[in-house]
Amino acid sequence: MIHPFHYTTAQEALKLIKTGNRIFIHGSACTPLYLLRELAKEKDHLKNIEVISITLQGKVEIADAGFEKNFHINSLFVSEPVRKAVMEGRADYIPAFLSDIPDMIRTVLPVDVAIVQVSPPDMHGYCTLGTSVDIARTAVNYAKHVIAQVNPQMPRTHGDGMIHTDRFAAMVFHDESLPQVDYGIKVTETELAVGRNVAELIEDGSTLQVGIGTIPDAVLKSLYGHKNLGMHTEMFSDGVIDLFEKDIINNTKKKIHPNKLITSFAIGTNRLYNYINDNPAIQFLDIDYVNDPHVIRRNPKVIAINSAVEIDLTGQICSDSIGSYQYSGIGGQMDFMRGAALSEGGKPIIAITSRTHKGVSRIVPYLQQGAGVVTTRGHIHYVVTEYGVAYLYGKNLRQRAKLLIDIAHPDDREFLTQQCHERFKLFV
Repeated sequence: MIHPFHYTTAQEALKLIKTGNRIFIHGSACTPLYLLRELAKEKDHLKNIEVISITLQGKVEIADAGFEKNFHINSLFVSEPVRKAVMEGRADYIPAFLSDIPDMIRTVLPVDVAIVQVSPPDMHGYCTLGTSVDIARTAVNYAKHVIAQVNPQMPRTHGDGMIHTDRFAAMVFHDESLPQVDYGIKVTETELAVGRNVAELIEDGSTLQVGIGTIPDAVLKSLYGHKNLGMHTEMFSDGVIDLFEKDIINNTKKKIHPNKLITSFAIGTNRLYNYINDNPAIQFLDIDYVNDPHVIRRNPKVIAINSAVEIDLTGQICSDSIGSYQYSGIGGQMDFMRGAALSEGGKPIIAITSRTHKGVSRIVPYLQQGAGVVTTRGHIHYVVTEYGVAYLYGKNLRQRAKLLIDIAHPDDREFLTQQCHERFKLFV
């Protein structure tokens, strides 16, 4: 028997939002762009709406200048659509571990209306949160009202994302392509060299956490000689698919959730969305579980691979800002760096190219003024560039500086050595 449900118009659904409300917006590939476009049209009827979200994709008109008195964006992770608004002071950023955000929604950031994008209901009336369960699961559970953009192009996923249509105060049908990102085509030879150096640290049977971006893709491209790898990761992209299909990633050695790839969200191309659609080998779970360091550590040989904007000679990692310019957010880096460190045989890794695309050294004497420290020097273990591996765990500040200079770009080593000598009285 097909469960009955009723669709309404965007205009009717958005009447649930009242002046002074706090609303949650689903993120990543699930960003409900159609409803956001329609929400922007309601500008004259709404004021003092607080908008919370993590990574958004696509054109988000309510982040444009002129909307700030109507919609105040209070972002928990700064992504491209809201970056300019945060920089210009028209929006704000809340620093938060990704694993803590569900608790914030339950306690200090209660949600009046959650706007999510979901897969179509099945014969029992269940939709799914598709490619992004992450913090959306908690937002849906605790919001006073939930508006669903139902999209037939949204993959139906397994795990914690099941939502019955009875939970929705309004459902709006809209067929729309999902945002696509393809980092694989952008990987450079330098990044591939970083990937090869990281791959040498990964033993067969390890459990991986990788994000999306050129460095994670470079690592994945370097793993074709490995065996029996697993994945427990907050997110992944297309680079995983070939390893999965070649049985290199098979999750057979994991202690928790064996034979399953565990994630909380995914973003990539249509190839990825088709691959995860109704795939029982991939479980999308709540972020406060996936990113809990005490859960992460239960698998042996957890390899956490993260990147950075810059790292100073003592091992402080800035990965969310460029000086005082807020570029992204804390995200899940510390969740997995700590979880991997606690895992038996685990390795927390920061993987970077020695220089930016503009030729600026990522290894620096001091972080830029205003830079945010995401991973502290007490949590750092491995730093990898195209020039090698620096193992900083248990090393004093002078030793760290020497090891980091050794993997910096050759043209930057003399300057770094001079700075090192001035600070630590160290001759290298």
